[in-house]
Amino acid sequence: MKIMIVGASRGLGRALVDGLSEGNELVGVSRQRPAGADAGDSAAVQWIAADMAEPMAAVEQIAREAPADLDVLIYNLGVWEEKAFTDDYAFLDDGDEAIVDMININITATILLLKRLVPRLLASSKPLLILTGSTSGLRQSGRPEVAFSASKFALNGIADALRESFRAQGLAVTALQLGYLNTYDGLAVPLADAAARGEGELIPVHDVVTVVRALLSLSNVSFVRELVMPALRDERF
Repeated sequence: MKIMIVGASRGLGRALVDGLSEGNELVGVSRQRPAGADAGDSAAVQWIAADMAEPMAAVEQIAREAPADLDVLIYNLGVWEEKAFTDDYAFLDDGDEAIVDMININITATILLLKRLVPRLLASSKPLLILTGSTSGLRQSGRPEVAFSASKFALNGIADALRESFRAQGLAVTALQLGYLNTYDGLAVPLADAAARGEGELIPVHDVVTVVRALLSLSNVSFVRELVMPALRDERF
């Protein structure tokens, strides 16, 4: 499969690159080309450096450098408030410019890039779009971060609309609503050790990669519409 991963240089994105590299042709998109991208397994990945903080320029650059056809697009990009997920977060303290930048990265850039890349997916016999959302974007999520939650809620609307727009062309759209992730431990760390971090409240990226592999293995007559994946000890769910 020819797979593009947007937001591929660190954390979950990098785990997806490492976990899906075997047998697939990968294109990674990140703000900067990762260190060591010309060595080891990463040498087989085509990297596109684009800063989504400048949506118009970034999407045009990606459109120029991306392959003419894709089988799978994994959109794994999202930023949050400076003090998000801490006791110090306060919506009224968020700067206006920071909120605008966050919305531009999380929503505007997403829509503009999908407009350019969906036609390339439709050339595939089994096109798949995976949007990485968050449990913060679900109703009654129990989180106070306004701009981040709003942007992840918007991602659900994007997914719903794309399904209806391209259902006849066979485009499968999956929204992954992920809880708190352990992004410290990559796939090189044994799963048991990664699962031990956070005392059961952080999801190892290994588990998300396993789920994505399962999505890729489905036939072209079924798809997973939405998957909510919190940590077992996350008391919000």
